[in-house]
Amino acid sequence: MRQYFIRRFLLIFPTLLGATLIVFFLTRILPGGPVERMLAEASQVSMQGGNRQSQPLSEEQINQIKAQFGFDKPFPVAYVQWLGRVCRGDFGVSTRYNEPVVDLILERLPVSTYYGLVTFFLMYAICVPLGVVKALRHRTYLDTGTSIVVFFGYAIPGFALGLVLLIGFAYPPLEWFPTGGFVSDDFEYLTFAEKAKDIFMHSVLPLICYMIGSFAFLTMLMKNHLLDNLASDFVRTAIAKGLSFRAAVFRHAIRNSLIPIATSFGGITSVFLTGSFLVEYIFDINGIGLFGYKSLLDRDYLSVMAIMTIAAFLLMLGNILSDILVALVDPRVQFK
Repeated sequence: MRQYFIRRFLLIFPTLLGATLIVFFLTRILPGGPVERMLAEASQVSMQGGNRQSQPLSEEQINQIKAQFGFDKPFPVAYVQWLGRVCRGDFGVSTRYNEPVVDLILERLPVSTYYGLVTFFLMYAICVPLGVVKALRHRTYLDTGTSIVVFFGYAIPGFALGLVLLIGFAYPPLEWFPTGGFVSDDFEYLTFAEKAKDIFMHSVLPLICYMIGSFAFLTMLMKNHLLDNLASDFVRTAIAKGLSFRAAVFRHAIRNSLIPIATSFGGITSVFLTGSFLVEYIFDINGIGLFGYKSLLDRDYLSVMAIMTIAAFLLMLGNILSDILVALVDPRVQFK
């Protein structure tokens, strides 16, 4: 098993190399780009200033801009140079903000990490017990009622739900929650208790939108596997030998039902970049999701490459972590 995981770790690097190569190639062949965007903006500013020239920048200035961001070199050379900088921890300078991409990501990382961690733990803290209750109360009014709520929420996209929640609870007449942002403008002047309340009030509506998609999947996964285990031979045998039904459920059935749940627990590695750009856009949350969305619209390809590279690495690391957790939870699993 050790050799299996060593091979999995070693495969991260060629897989990451292939993924970045494809995305880097696409950024080079797509029409338009950061240089073209800069020229269009410069032309627009020139027109507003009364200058009717179609091209406000000289050819030499355009070549300097291309050289500054590495767009003056052939694709293979540019990719190798970009890869060399990435190996040193340098993702380049953003063509939109003219700042190091790493600094821009680190600036938004706490916000995305906060929402990712809270969403991750709330989902498991709510969905796993709810799935157990639904399985033990199968085909009761409680099971039917919660299923209606769960699937109703699953059918609504997070961004659409965000609009509904904003209109219903953030605008008049209720105005129970803020309309957006991570904290209030006067956050730094608040006391510790007021800061905690401020973060909580800003987090309620976005967290509901973040959780709604995976809520039904995780709940029903736990319920269905527990139902299968309750009907299995080892549970009936345990009860026949004198073990109470409650003990058989909590000692045997639930433990075996948690094995599929462990396969998704590796997603904790991706919580640092978790963020739906649509949810962050609706609630004006300055996280990595919104940063990636704006970078794509602005043709800020170096920022896009940085986010994609980090996200792909965390995803592959999470898959390996899931395999490790499954092997720890279920000794019968053998990876070769």
